[in-house]
Amino acid sequence: MTENKQSFKQSLEELQGIVNGLESGSLELEDSLAAYKRGVELIEGLNRKLDEAKQQVEVLMGEVNAQRLSELATSDESKVVTQL
Repeated sequence: MTENKQSFKQSLEELQGIVNGLESGSLELEDSLAAYKRGVELIEGLNRKLDEAKQQVEVLMGEVNAQRLSELATSDESKVVTQL
């Protein structure tokens, strides 16, 4: 299963399994190299997913801030109108 089709949690669990396998020292050299390569792929995919999530949060925060500014501007305009 590629990291694009896996959820973040699934990719992280697979990575943890790879790390455990590498740390155990029970893998043959070829298997260790293949596991290491897969681990690097998973890390790259996880970092992409984190970057995407960060961008989504920034967009949402921008929308929230824009809405607050709009509400403040509307509130300030109401104050001016009532003072006249």
